[in-house]
Amino acid sequence: MATVSELQKLSENGKQAFEAGEYESAAAIFENAAQGYTSLNDHVNAAELKNNRSVALLKMGKAQEALDAALGTQEVFAQARDLKRQGMAIGNQAAALEALKRYDEAYAAYEQSAGLFAQAGEGDLQSLVLKAAAGIKLKRGKVAESAFKMIGSLEAKDKPSLFDRILKFILRFIQR
Repeated sequence: MATVSELQKLSENGKQAFEAGEYESAAAIFENAAQGYTSLNDHVNAAELKNNRSVALLKMGKAQEALDAALGTQEVFAQARDLKRQGMAIGNQAAALEALKRYDEAYAAYEQSAGLFAQAGEGDLQSLVLKAAAGIKLKRGKVAESAFKMIGSLEAKDKPSLFDRILKFILRFIQR
């Protein structure tokens, strides 16, 4: 059985592989580390690594595997009262659902994720998932709804840039 320090080192190796674009290696490392944390009954760190694995799998174009890896992790974070990671887990699931072209489910998950980020005071992350939700509306031909969602995403940003403020102005004009 691996020790916590060995699992931390393994997790860092996974992050390095991911940053190097070695997604297959990263996914395998994250899976091994998650299993190690599970064997130590550290379900929060196991869930974190399952989400990291989900992102790596999505980068490899394996959307169903990415969804499977992230499913259920939001419940672990909810029990730990970690709104930020709960929102990230649901956001990861939403991205996988979107890649699977399950747009209604993806949109609902992005909305749920955005709500959790709002509760956690994570405006930039909230903005990110609201932009993804707006993208789904746009793909479905709902331009006005997409513009409204984008305005919401820009308003959620903690420190909007000049470009963000100009974009918000333009989107409000389009929305009319």
